[in-house]
Amino acid sequence: MELLFILDPLDSLKIYKDSSYAMMREAAARGHRLWAMEQGDLAWRHGRVVGFARPLTLTGGLPDWYRAGDVAEMPLERFDAVLMRKDPPFDMEYVYSTYLLELAEAAGAWVINRPQALRDFNEKMATARFSRFIPPTLVTRRGDLIRAFLKEHQDIILKPLDGMGGAEVFRVRQNDPNLNVIVETLTRHGARSVMAQRYLPDIVKGDKRVLVIDGEPVPYCLARIPQPGETRGNLAAGGRGVAQPLSPRDREIAESVGPTLKAHGLLLVGLDVIGDYLTEVNVTSPTCMVEITQQTGFNVAGMMVDALERGAAQKAASRERGEKK
Repeated sequence: MELLFILDPLDSLKIYKDSSYAMMREAAARGHRLWAMEQGDLAWRHGRVVGFARPLTLTGGLPDWYRAGDVAEMPLERFDAVLMRKDPPFDMEYVYSTYLLELAEAAGAWVINRPQALRDFNEKMATARFSRFIPPTLVTRRGDLIRAFLKEHQDIILKPLDGMGGAEVFRVRQNDPNLNVIVETLTRHGARSVMAQRYLPDIVKGDKRVLVIDGEPVPYCLARIPQPGETRGNLAAGGRGVAQPLSPRDREIAESVGPTLKAHGLLLVGLDVIGDYLTEVNVTSPTCMVEITQQTGFNVAGMMVDALERGAAQKAASRERGEKK
């Protein structure tokens, strides 16, 4: 296969824990050819979407872990798969990229995850599609509704809809003297919608990242356990990652939502589960492959490349059938 990865700058990747690197290493070990480019290397010209990409060779060493060849202008449908692995923020430039990727998809490119789904599945709001699995939740920009929600549940989490890595996540309890300023800051005085969820005490056991690949759950999750006195388990916020087998409830959630995710073209998704509740559906650049593999021996990147190989073979067979008609 010829695989194109759309990434942050290569030199910024922390390859000791980066899931994109794990996928690239697994693919290269199987003899697949790698290409890399950044989001800004996408363009639409002469009536087609192209990428200014470089062939990539992994060296296996540090600090120079890769060798990149000369830049080539390539139509995206030329690749067997295009993996959109640009980290958030999910800003308008990201949206514009999904428009370009959608045009490439119409021309025959296989884009992972599907561009429309990247737009449609806001990583916080997407939980509403699976409401039977989520804690009591409110989405609003109105301060009065947030205060009423807090009065009802006494202890809540507030977070923006476009955050990542635990940024701007607040735990608020009834009679918190900072309530008004927190609400004003997060909503920007009523100009930005936020999510409120009932606080889940099981966060002390970890915010579990459950990976779903091609509709099927990885059998282990990574419980990201907060530091003492902290309410956020995100690794970026200092959480400690502990791999563990999926609980029956984890598996129930993942197997229930998996077919919907697959049907929307979401090949790789990271579900966040606290206790028995689904709290987020991460679709842009899910991580934690490396930590799970290191601690359990289960080859998560291998499961992902298996899915890529199956999908590419199916698409090739479909094209061949179409050409014979």
